[in-house]
Amino acid sequence: MDFDYSLQSEYDNCEPIDDSIGNDKPRILLMGLQRSGKSSIQRVVFGKMPPNDTLYLESTTKIQKEDITRSFIDFQIWDFPGQINFFDPAYDSLDIFESVGALIFVIDAQDDYSEALSRLFYTVTSAYKVNPNITFEVLLHKVDGLSDDYKIDTQRDVQQRMSDALQDAECDHIHLTYYLTSIYDHSIYEAFSKIIQKLIRELPTLENLLNVLCSNSGIDKAYLFDTLTKIYIATDSSPVDMQSYELCSDMIDVVIDIECIYGIADRTQNSTPNGQYSLTDGGDGKEKGALVQSPLSEVLDDSRPVSGTAVDTPTSDLSENEELVNNSGDPDQQQEPVTENEASSLIKLDNGDVLYMREVNRLLVLICLLRQDNFEKHGLIDYNFQCFKEAVSEVFEFSQKRNTQQHYEHQLQANETQPSQETSRNS
Repeated sequence: MDFDYSLQSEYDNCEPIDDSIGNDKPRILLMGLQRSGKSSIQRVVFGKMPPNDTLYLESTTKIQKEDITRSFIDFQIWDFPGQINFFDPAYDSLDIFESVGALIFVIDAQDDYSEALSRLFYTVTSAYKVNPNITFEVLLHKVDGLSDDYKIDTQRDVQQRMSDALQDAECDHIHLTYYLTSIYDHSIYEAFSKIIQKLIRELPTLENLLNVLCSNSGIDKAYLFDTLTKIYIATDSSPVDMQSYELCSDMIDVVIDIECIYGIADRTQNSTPNGQYSLTDGGDGKEKGALVQSPLSEVLDDSRPVSGTAVDTPTSDLSENEELVNNSGDPDQQQEPVTENEASSLIKLDNGDVLYMREVNRLLVLICLLRQDNFEKHGLIDYNFQCFKEAVSEVFEFSQKRNTQQHYEHQLQANETQPSQETSRNS
């Protein structure tokens, strides 16, 4: 089927862009037709909105920008309204797309996607001319109501039609990556994990550290998670099993729920890298009511199995030291827990495997999947984890210094460019 590569007039509504956020950060653009699910994705993944609440979201009428700065995740995400053509001469496409790291195009898989494919072709070919370094990602979204066979057929059809269109236009050098996603399961987090990993320059170093940790500790699989978004920013080189990822992702929810109930020591005022938040902080930097931090040395939940998994019913146990930490309510004393500052958790599964979580810092957690007999050497695992934690901290500090230096150089270039432009105007 041939595409009509010209955009319809409904996309020609122009609106000025107010770029109030710094231009030096890489951007992730969410684009697609109206009602394809772009805003829902942004709110669920980065705003922690319950998926069912997205039914009440209104259509986006202007660019929605969000600054995401946590650990190694440091970018802006822009949600574009579907009815506007931002390659129109009325817009400065160079200013919009020159700092883009990834362009995510969302397609509603439950609807007729012929028009969406036409818009996708126009978008990727136009954006590539502006910035050839953009990675193009396609989300075949809302697949939760489709059968497995229909999902596969839809993805195969979209890939084939886009491949033919790009080849006919002699643009087959443009590479598109496709994902089947839904906000009602883990697929959207899995997709964003892989997308964001492409933007993390420290990814090879983190993967190598995880490989060394796994090989020396008898760990079968390890993930380094961002605690607020449940996006894993790195994993070891062994293949990612969707079931193991879902188990680890659900474990974060379990630990947060336990900390909300039993948390005692408030660590929200402690200094953290980049001044960011801890395991149970809200995404806006405020506490969720009375949610506080406690150094959980080992959380074994008796009444809350991981959703959708077979969890051996362990017992909930808080150490005596944790129970004695500051019931007096003195904020100064609450900042000094008796035991270690990092939260940790252990969940035993029915199949004999163990899920082990350790907090790297208040932004990142390491979750490992290993056999129970290997966990008997937990002293070795804890020692190797401390070495891993120190190495990650060094990588993080180096990344921060480099980002600061690049920001400083960007500001110098901007200051030098502005007088030259004014001089040319006056002449």
